[in-house]
Amino acid sequence: MDGRGQGQQHQGQLIAVPITPVPHIAIAGAGIGGLCTALALIQQGFTVTVYEQASQLGEVGAGLQLSPNATRVLQALSLGPALLPLVSEAHGKEIRLWSSGRRWKLFDLGEDCRARFGAPYWMVHRGDLHQVLLDAVRTRAPEALALRSRVVRAKNSATGVRFMLADGRMYEADALIAADGVHSVVREQILGEDKARFTGLMAWRGLVPMERVPEALRTPVGTNWVGPGAHVITYPVRAGQLLNVVGIVERGDWRAESWTDAGTPEELLRDFAPWHADVRLLMGQIEHPFKWALLGRLPCHGWAQGNICLLGDAAHPTLPFLAQGAGMAVEDAMVMVRCMAANATPAQAFKRFEALRWQRTADIVNRSQDNAARFHNPQLADPARAEAYVDTEWEPEAVRRRYDWLFEYDAMQVAVGA
Repeated sequence: MDGRGQGQQHQGQLIAVPITPVPHIAIAGAGIGGLCTALALIQQGFTVTVYEQASQLGEVGAGLQLSPNATRVLQALSLGPALLPLVSEAHGKEIRLWSSGRRWKLFDLGEDCRARFGAPYWMVHRGDLHQVLLDAVRTRAPEALALRSRVVRAKNSATGVRFMLADGRMYEADALIAADGVHSVVREQILGEDKARFTGLMAWRGLVPMERVPEALRTPVGTNWVGPGAHVITYPVRAGQLLNVVGIVERGDWRAESWTDAGTPEELLRDFAPWHADVRLLMGQIEHPFKWALLGRLPCHGWAQGNICLLGDAAHPTLPFLAQGAGMAVEDAMVMVRCMAANATPAQAFKRFEALRWQRTADIVNRSQDNAARFHNPQLADPARAEAYVDTEWEPEAVRRRYDWLFEYDAMQVAVGA
C-alpha cells in the first residue's frame, strides 16, 4: 500500500503533515477489537492512531470467555506471557438444572481443549485483557493512542479518508477502521439508523470474591444453569480470585443497553427467588449488581465502504449466548491485518475482509439467538420433562456440532489474497 500522512484542521484550515512511505491507519475505538487490531497493525509496520472518546481508560465490564479461536490469535500476538497470570483456564463446562442443581458435563477443557484445538480456553476479566492490550500498544507505539477523541463523521476522499472528531478537529488517514462498539457512530453513518429490537431479555452481572464462595462452588469450571425463562452463567476470572456471575431473565421493563446501569441486590434476588439454593447464594453475594437490556440485530452487509470499514461489535453485534463477542473481535483483528498486508489498497483489503468474515459472524449472531430459546425452554419448568430435555439438547454429538466449528477456526490460515 502507498502511504500518506495525516492532517489536522484548525479554524477551518487543513494543516498538512509531511507524507511518509508508511501507511497510516486510523482506528475509532480503543476497546478489545480496536486495540487488538492496532497491535497487529503496528507489528506489521503500519503507522496507527487509535481515537478513543474516553478521557482515561479503566476497568470496565466483567468476565469474558475466550475459546481457542481467539486465544490462538492472542498467543500469535505474543500476549500469552502477560495474560497467563491473569486468566483462568477452566477444566471444563457444565450444565446445571435450575431447580434440582443436577449437573451434566457440557465438554472438557484444559488439556483436552489444547489437544483437540491446539490452543487453550481462557476465562478472563475484560479489564485484565484490555490492560494487557493497552500496555502492548503503548510499549510498541507510545504515541498511538489519542484520548478524548470521538470520531463522529467520516468520508472517503480521493487519497484515503477524512474524519471529524466531536470537538470539530479534522484528520486524514489512508484508511479508517471503525471499532467503536455496538453503538457505533460510524456504523450508523454508513449503514443507516440501527434497527435493533428488544429481545425481552435483561442481563444481570456481578463479581463475587472467590473467598466468599462455598468450597463446593469453587470448582474451576464454567457453569450454565438453565431454566424456564432465565439462565445463569458462572465462571472464574482473575486467576481464580473472582467468580463472574451473569443472570439472563425474560423481562420487558428494562430497555437500557448499557453495562454500567446499577440495579439493587433486592431486585436481583427477586428475579431468582425460585431457583436452586446455590444460585440464590451466589446472587446474594453480589454487592453491586449491574443490569442491561439485550437488543438483537440482524446480520447486515456493507461494512466495507471504500477506505472505511467496520470491525467487531460495530460490524456484527451479537447476543452473548455463544460467548463469542470478544472472540469475533479478536478474529477480526487478525484477518483484517492479514488482508491489509496482502492487498494493494485499503479499499481492496476491506472488501476482502468483509467477504471473508461476513458468513462466519452471521452464523454466530444467528446461533446465539437460537441458544436463548434453548436455555429458557418451557420444558425445563416440568420436573418430569426437564432432565430428558437436557439429556437430548446437550448430548455429546449435539454439543460437538454446536461448538467445534467455533473453536476450529484459525484466523491465521484464512486465505486473504484477492
